[in-house]
Formats: sequence, structure tokens, C-alpha cells
Amino acid sequence: MESQQPAETWDGYVDWRNRPALRRFHGGMLAASFVLGVEILENLAYLASASNLVRYMSEYMHLSPEKSANSVTNFMGTAFLLAILGGFLSDAFFPAYHIFLISALTEFLGLILLTVQARSPSLKPPACGGGERPSSPCSEVSGWKAAMLGTGLYLVALGVGGIKGSLPVQGAEQFDDGTPEGRKKISTFFNYFVFCLASGAIIAVTFVVWIEDNKGWQWGFGIGTLAIVLSIPVFLVGSCFYRNKIPSGSPLTTICKVLLAAALNSCLRSGSSNAIASMAAATTSQEEEQTPNNNESPFATPTESLKFLNKAAQNKPAHPALSCSAQQVEEVKIVLKILPIFASTIILNACLAQLSTFSVHQAASMTTRVGSLQVPPASLPIFPVLFIMILAPIYNHFIVPFARKATRSEMGITHLQRIGVGLLFSILAMAIAALVEVKRKAVARNKSLVDSTNPLPITFFWVSFQYLFLGSADLFTLAGLMEFFFSEAPAGMRSLATSLSWASLAVGYYLSSIIVSVVNNVTAAGSSNRHPWLAGRNLNHYRLDRFYWLMCGLSGLSFFNYLFWARRYKYRSKGLEK
Repeated sequence: MESQQPAETWDGYVDWRNRPALRRFHGGMLAASFVLGVEILENLAYLASASNLVRYMSEYMHLSPEKSANSVTNFMGTAFLLAILGGFLSDAFFPAYHIFLISALTEFLGLILLTVQARSPSLKPPACGGGERPSSPCSEVSGWKAAMLGTGLYLVALGVGGIKGSLPVQGAEQFDDGTPEGRKKISTFFNYFVFCLASGAIIAVTFVVWIEDNKGWQWGFGIGTLAIVLSIPVFLVGSCFYRNKIPSGSPLTTICKVLLAAALNSCLRSGSSNAIASMAAATTSQEEEQTPNNNESPFATPTESLKFLNKAAQNKPAHPALSCSAQQVEEVKIVLKILPIFASTIILNACLAQLSTFSVHQAASMTTRVGSLQVPPASLPIFPVLFIMILAPIYNHFIVPFARKATRSEMGITHLQRIGVGLLFSILAMAIAALVEVKRKAVARNKSLVDSTNPLPITFFWVSFQYLFLGSADLFTLAGLMEFFFSEAPAGMRSLATSLSWASLAVGYYLSSIIVSVVNNVTAAGSSNRHPWLAGRNLNHYRLDRFYWLMCGLSGLSFFNYLFWARRYKYRSKGLEK
């Protein structure tokens, strides 16, 4: 009977009751479908507060456009950066199943705080003139009111980070990556995960934004609260179908141990004779032969890439705690090799940050009426969202099968090729954004409306073009990154590695804030008559076109950097080598 157990259970996985997961009952597309349903609700809850937040911060909390933009990008950046924490905890201590539940409750608490504050006028700064006090000054939110706003926002960010760091891997782990069919289903899952992201987003940027603009922000935050509450029972219904990965210990411990052992052993070796070094290597080899390999490592000896790390396994360690196997050395090499790919996508995500900041202000300054319908500017992301929802199934069911036949390979289009296409789209998007801004300002000058706050006689559909290209870039890059990191990372580091997809978004949002500040400081320096590019009485006095051209140039440099690393990368996962 013992010989049949491996065929009946999933090795390294348990069910929700901590019993061995059975191949007949656990995992598969049915289990993953619950994760996809949860993602629709979770992203709806998140974007219900984030998509229109820049207007809430400026109109109700009375922050300047620059401060509003930076506040939103910092909030969204923090949310995505905290995905690393969620991924780390999922790999090291708790199953992703538990991390999701804890994170959803945290996000719920934050949304409750935001809803209460939005509902009560006494918890917000006084209105800017009008009403009962027409002469009241326009004062920024401050003191305990600002503390309440920040606490609510960053509880939401903490919850979102935990969910983003655990939920995608929880879904992808339902498939067996040891078979070609399983790897194809993982690819399909990530495509539809992005599709579900878009499904939640389309509700947020249409229905919820309309509610916020016409019925009040308390209703918008309330809808987000309801969505995250509903996501919990939906997730729990799938409990009996999930196979949950058993945490294998801290991946950061392994990384730090290998790096430290390589450094110390290198120093010891340089101070020893060749004979002593050879004896140390022989001793280590004998110890490895006597130690049973429970992981059935495919790496008998370290490979030649990143050779300086091989010293961690070749020499006798300076301390027993620094003893490293060839398997551990190779796992750390994999992590180091994927980091340049991660870094090459940061500028793209700094461009994506413009979707919820300056692009919204652009649209708000234009005519947003379509017939008798007044479209809220914050609903503009409907264009990239709709395009993602249309393109994701086409990509999965038509483009990929065609590419598989054309290339006679398992994947058809590799992860790195997909990411590269996304980076190209981001360059085009920023160039289009700059040209549209030139046209918008020309209309303002020709109609003598530069100093006016009234909408310009130009339709907001012009801004939709940059949204379409940035949405396409997001689809190709985000899905490609998640699948790339999940497939290439060692099994014990998958959650942490996959969370780098969100960390790239986070760093991009933070970088966007830094670039805005630096651009303003540099362009205002040197003369009292010079005005910062991104400051003025209204958007018509900004030099937003120059800022977009700058982002276009940075995107181009980032793309060439990506090509340098992508062309040198060698896949370790099956099905990607021709």
C-alpha cells in the first residue's frame, strides 16, 4: 500500500483540514475557478477606493493636484509592495489559503474606516466656500482627520498586498507543472486571472465611480466593503477542492545563507593553500554523499553560471549553519537571474501610474459628455479594461494556439517575448499621450481658455488612445511576469517570486512620485521666472506634454535594458527551450 501513496496524493500539498491532498479530489480548474471569482470581487473592492481617489483627495480633502497624485501613487505603491510580505509569509510560515483570509479581513477594516469618514462631514475638512459658510477658506485635511484617512487607506493597502501576494499562487498551485497539460493550464489560469482583474475593474470604474460622483463617496466605499465581505464566503466554498502548498521555510534565509557562505568561503579560500582548499572540498563532498537528499535535487553539482556562488557549496563552511547544498546554490542563482527582468519593467509601471493621476486630470479638463450622458473622468480606465477583457480570451484561444503550431513549441510565445511586447506598447502609449496633450493645449490657446476652469471644447475620447496602449502593455506584461516568475522560481519561493510582479508595480508608482518631484525641482531651478512643468493655476499651465515625452524616453531606455537581459536569460522550466 505504501508504494501506491505517491500516486494517490499530491506530494507537498494538504487540504484545508491539513490532510494529504488527493489527486482525485483536489486541484484542477474547478478549484482555480473559485480563486478567479474571488479576484473579481477583491479587485472591485480595491479599485472602488483607488480608481477615483485622486479626485476624492483633491475635492474633499483639499490637496493640490500634485499632492493628490503623489498620495494616490504612494497608496497604490504601498499596496503592491506589501504583496512581497504576503508572498513571503505564504512561502515561509502559512499556506496562501490562510494569508488570503487574514488579508481580506484587514482590507475590510480599512474600508470600514474610509466609509465612516466619507459619510460624516465632521470627519472631513470644511468645504471650500459655498453652503452655510461661503467665505470659509479651503484648508487641507490635517491632524486626527488626516490620521484617520491614512489609517484607513493603509489598512486597505496591507490587506490588498496580502491578497495580491497569495491569491495568484493559490490558483496556479492547483495545476501540476510537471506535465505539459498542467503547464498549459497554468498559462491559461494567469491569462484569465488578468481577465478577472479587468472584470472587477470595469465595475469599479463605471458603476462605482458614478455612485461616488452622484450619490456620495460613502456609497462607493460601502460597495467596496460589501465586495470584500462577499469574497470571503466565495473563497471558503472552494475549500474542499483546494490543494494547499505546505510552507517550506523562509526563502530569505536560504538566499542570505548562500550569499554569506559564498563570501566567507571565498575569503577563507584565498587565505588557504590549494591543498587545504582541496581537502575542504573533498570533506564537503563526503558529507553530501552521507546525507540523504529528501528533495531529489536535479543538481548534483553547481552549474557554471554565477560561479562565485559555487563557493558556498564547494568549500567546507566556516560554520555548520552555513552549510549549503548544490540545490540551494542553484535556487539562489535562479532568483538573482530573474531580478534584472523585474527591474526592467519598473519604468513601464511608472507610466501606468499616469492612468490614475494626470490622465484623469486631463480628461476632467475636456468635454466628457456623450450625447445626454455625462461620463465621470475617473471612468476613463474603462477603455484599457474593455480591451483587456476582449484581448485576453483572444490571446489564450487563438493567438497562443496559432503560435504553438507555428513554432512547434509547447508555449508558442515565451514569457519574455510577451513581456517585451508589453514594454513596446508602453513606449507608444507615452508618445501618444504627449501628442494628445499638445492638441489639448492648442485648443485651450485657440479658444482663449487657458485660464478658464471650464471644460475645453474637445472630447475626452482623445485621451482614450493612451489608455488603450497602456492597457495592452499591462495585459502582456503583468500576465507574462506572473507566469514567468511562477514557472522559473524554485517551488519553495514561488509566492515570493510571483509577488515581484506586484512589487514592480509598487516601485513604478513610487518612482512616478519621485520623477514628478524631481522634474518640478529641476525645471523650476535657476530662475525666478521659470515655472515647474507640473505646477500652475490649472492643468493648462502645466507642461505635461514635456513630462510625457520624458517618460517616453525613459521607457525606450528601459526597453533596451530589458533586451540586454532577456537575450541572455536561459529558461529552467520545461516547455520553454526549443
